[in-house]
Amino acid sequence: MFPDKKAFSKSQREQSANGTIPEYDARRPSQRIRIQSGDPTRGNKDPDPGLLDKYDNFYDTTKSLLVLFQIMGVMPIERMKGGTIFRWHSPTTCWAYFVYLVETLFVSIIFKERLQLILKPGKRFDEYIYGVIFLSILIPHFLLPVGAWTNGSEVAKFKNMWTKFQLKYYQMTGRPVIFHRLTLITYSLCIISWVIGIFIMVAQYYLQPDMLLWHTFGYYHILAMLNCLCSLWFINCTAKGRVAVWLADDLYQALQVKDSASKLADYREMWVDLSHMMQQLGKAYSGMYALYCLLVLLTTIVATYGCLTEILDYGLSLKQAGLFIISFYCLTLLFIICNEAHAASRKMGPEFRERLLNVNLASIDHKTMEEVNMFLTAIDQNPPIMNLNGYANINRKLITSTLTSSATYLVMLMQFRLSLMRNAAIAARKLQIAMMQQNTTTT
Repeated sequence: MFPDKKAFSKSQREQSANGTIPEYDARRPSQRIRIQSGDPTRGNKDPDPGLLDKYDNFYDTTKSLLVLFQIMGVMPIERMKGGTIFRWHSPTTCWAYFVYLVETLFVSIIFKERLQLILKPGKRFDEYIYGVIFLSILIPHFLLPVGAWTNGSEVAKFKNMWTKFQLKYYQMTGRPVIFHRLTLITYSLCIISWVIGIFIMVAQYYLQPDMLLWHTFGYYHILAMLNCLCSLWFINCTAKGRVAVWLADDLYQALQVKDSASKLADYREMWVDLSHMMQQLGKAYSGMYALYCLLVLLTTIVATYGCLTEILDYGLSLKQAGLFIISFYCLTLLFIICNEAHAASRKMGPEFRERLLNVNLASIDHKTMEEVNMFLTAIDQNPPIMNLNGYANINRKLITSTLTSSATYLVMLMQFRLSLMRNAAIAARKLQIAMMQQNTTTT
């Protein structure tokens, strides 16, 4: 359902009564509103910053998550009046430098400790593989400046596209974009992200024999960052999906009115803007999410291998439970990201195309028919696909390809393990024969 007059908040109804916000007329769902304070029109390239802030409900919705990113030093973007910017020498970025430096010193000590545990002589091949898991989880911290900060300007561009789109949506439809209950979900995800990260590492402390308690403190902020990135992806995809549904409803109502060609042109323009926003989302966070996918693949392979080998050698144990938690955690994050991207793309692509293809061409005029064809062409030429700047498309196919790759590499590791065991058995047999021959000669 798209937002109607009843869905407005109390403050918005008061502003509407005072004449600040024109009331929405349900009988004219596609009316064009001329807004006060400079009266920005559809062609105005520089809207009033006050109006951009006023109708930027998406920023209010995700503000808690963005502030948490600033505190953690993950993405030091700044909110200015009417838009978002990124500067390498801003106070927010300097704070990110400081936080990253302090965390790097501590994480480096833990990385060295974990590496020394792996390199201890006399360990089995499987134990070396297990140790890779907790080293790989530390790697995103060291790649944070390259994966996140270098794309700061692209992230700011994405945020500004959202800001301008919401004002444009209000100008076109007369309804502000309001994401109900999404703000509460965002606050909850900020807390849940940290809780899950702490829970996973505390569980590893009790389940893994070589995990020290002070080692776990180096992982909390990394897992929280991964969880927050997953939460940010979920919020963005959910918001785009809701707006796509509202646009589809507006499109349906517009097609019920005669001479709706101009309205279809407006909706087509907004649809193209929304599609570009989806593409910009993948480009802005391409570094972090590409690293995200690689980390999930590596950790899933190693953790699953650890579970299988432990079961084969020692049966069920607590160590397997710890490895299973890590494997399940990584696959869950990947599923959320891929599934939400797939749902948002479907709402913008196939469902929109279905609305347009079901139009009764005999009941519309020639100009409207041309607009419908142009809309279908725009959907074909601007596919709403989540793409990580050319690295990979984020959809459900990525889940199957990841599982297929995991299974392939898992089989290779098991074959390599069997080869080592066979070679060790042959070497032991040769040694036994040599000792028997030596004893015979001595006797």
